[in-house]
This record gives sequence, C-alpha cells and structure tokens, in this order.
Amino acid sequence: MRSECIARQDYEFVRKGTVSGFMMASPHFGHREVYVSPSGRLTAKDYALAMRHLADEIHPEAKKIIVVQDNLNTHAIESFYAAFEAPEARRLVKRFEFHFTLKHRSWLNIAVIEIAALSRSCLKERIATVETFKVETVAYTSRKNEKAVPINWQFTTDDARTKLWSLYPSI
Repeated sequence: MRSECIARQDYEFVRKGTVSGFMMASPHFGHREVYVSPSGRLTAKDYALAMRHLADEIHPEAKKIIVVQDNLNTHAIESFYAAFEAPEARRLVKRFEFHFTLKHRSWLNIAVIEIAALSRSCLKERIATVETFKVETVAYTSRKNEKAVPINWQFTTDDARTKLWSLYPSI
C-alpha cells in the first residue's frame, strides 16, 4: 500500500503595526469618544494631544474639565510641557482638574467599563488597519452617543468601603 503525503501549510501572523486609542467618556452627558493617537502608542505627547482634543474639540465651552484617569506614567501635567510650548501647556493645564483612580483598581474608572463594552461590540476580531479601527470606533461611539444616556454611576463611598475594606482604616 502506498502512503499518501498530506500537504500541510502553516499560518504565520504578520503584524502590520499597532494602534492606541484614548477612551474619553463624559458620564454626565452620556457621550464617549475614542481619540486615536497619531503615533499608535501611548506616549506623553499622545496623551497631551488627546487632552487638547478633549478641551478644544469635545468641550470647548467648559471652563473646567474634571478628569478621572488611571495612574499611567504619561498621565501627568509634565506631559503637556513635553508636548507643547509653555503658554499652550499652561492654557491646557488650567482647564483641567485631575483625579486618579486607585492603583490596581482601574475597574472603578468609567472609561475602563466603556473600553470593555467597545471591545465586546466591535473589537472582537483582529483589525487590519488604523483606518478600519477608526471607522469601527466612530461607528460604535456614534450609535451610543445618539441615545446620549447619562451614565448613572451608583458606586458610593459606602460601597467602596465595603468592597475595598482592606484599604480603609477601621474606625
């Protein structure tokens, strides 16, 4: 009996780059947007550009923008000064009031919840190009923003004390 040869072919993944986006959720307005960083990374400059977009494009009328964010090393006032000339950096910094989520507790961050919903909705599969990523995220955020349902954050201080009891001193 003659043995048959079975042709086998292996698949090799070819990476064609990366893309990074900053989720910007405005819970009181029920608005969210993904700012795609020009470099495809999460550098200090990309962060500063995203924040300028938030201030000048999304909320140009706001005198003060309260930002709740995680503790990524680029999420700092110094990033503005690394990216822009001092007058522009100062102008932007004055528009923001920063609050940081607890270290290792980013699930408290509404943006993280929005990223999870975005991922489940339209980022399940590999996306071939930055443009496709932008199209998918804009389509998703547009659908969500059409309804513009404010986010009713119900996690209270008492909930935090119960859930994070090990971080609070006993009274």
